[in-house]
Amino acid sequence: MEVRINKEVRNYQESIFFGLSLRQFLFALLAVVVAVAVYFGLKPILGSGEIGWVCVLSAFPFAMGGFFTYNGMNLEQFLCAFIRSEFLLPKKLVFKSENLYVKAMEHSSIKEALKLD
Repeated sequence: MEVRINKEVRNYQESIFFGLSLRQFLFALLAVVVAVAVYFGLKPILGSGEIGWVCVLSAFPFAMGGFFTYNGMNLEQFLCAFIRSEFLLPKKLVFKSENLYVKAMEHSSIKEALKLD
């Protein structure tokens, strides 16, 4: 007896609060905290129009962190892989063509016959 399970089951995320997973909820909460801190920190310096944009721009990376996935990696895993591949272990890839025909002809008697003609 075989039981078939749809592929979408693997992508299931349990919703905790307002339809968000725990990870998404915590990052959204962190974004709100950052936006409020920026608002009260910059309130005496900036006007109300500009401070709204600064709050949104400062909270956006934190809010994105809860929803970001790339090739099955969340934000922290992606950043670790990116830093490792670009900065810690960078490899310079160089293309070098390889002519198999020339290699085969180097040890061939046909090459010597062609030189005699």
